[in-house]
Amino acid sequence: MQIIKANNFACPLDGTPLLGDKTLRCDNGHSFDMARQGYLHLLPVQNKKSKQPGDSQAMVVARSRFLEEGFYLPVSDHLNALALQYLALAGDLCVVDAGCGEGYYLDRFCDVLMLHEGGAATLTGLDISKPAVVAAARRNKLITWLVASNSNPPLLPQSVDMIFCMFGFPDYAAFKKILKPGGKVLLVEAAEDHLLELRQVIYPEVRKAPPPALDRAELVGFSLVDSQSLTYQTAALNREQIADLLVMTPHLFRATREGKAAAAELDSLVLTVDLQLRVLGMVDM
Repeated sequence: MQIIKANNFACPLDGTPLLGDKTLRCDNGHSFDMARQGYLHLLPVQNKKSKQPGDSQAMVVARSRFLEEGFYLPVSDHLNALALQYLALAGDLCVVDAGCGEGYYLDRFCDVLMLHEGGAATLTGLDISKPAVVAAARRNKLITWLVASNSNPPLLPQSVDMIFCMFGFPDYAAFKKILKPGGKVLLVEAAEDHLLELRQVIYPEVRKAPPPALDRAELVGFSLVDSQSLTYQTAALNREQIADLLVMTPHLFRATREGKAAAAELDSLVLTVDLQLRVLGMVDM
């Protein structure tokens, strides 16, 4: 399958089509330049909640190092297999990773698609973190990378076949708007025992919680199509890998000072990866 550049951009200011190559413009005169690193910045200043939204440079670097060690390779493999199960590979496809981070998962999905014959696909990763998108653009030049928000994805209505949302912040109303009829959302979320061993070190008390309820998705017309669990034990992490894991997750901000100090003393740690993968589709009206 051929991977081609996306052409279904919508202006983040007025929603009209954005056209062009190095500079994209809409009919109302708004223009956006392609950065020299190969990504588009489509997150207007007025839509930012902070000066530097999203993951910091340190978080991106730590996550990149950690993922390249292969600890989450089974997650990527399971995601790819599930996505292929629900995509019709015969025609042209558009797959979006909403909250793509440094692009690890979409990059590996790109490799899988290229093994299939026929058709063409556009792959678009978007994230509010500029450092993450810069890193993603270095990783894979075939994929279209955007600094943009899940709450206002700058893509044309009904132009997307599938949306990945990995450990992210789904905006179901926005997702519904850009999905084609029959399109799917693929969620990957932490289950009760995810990273349990790390949580036992950094928190005085570990609270186990299931993946988020789907009531917000159901309110806008989504229903659960498929749900699969993925649980496994990692190889032992060394001291540096434990530090990277802590930096790359929200646990860095939630852990107590004593908990972070205890984690820094660990020489080795085997982790439980416990995830729920869910496929959502629109309810037939």
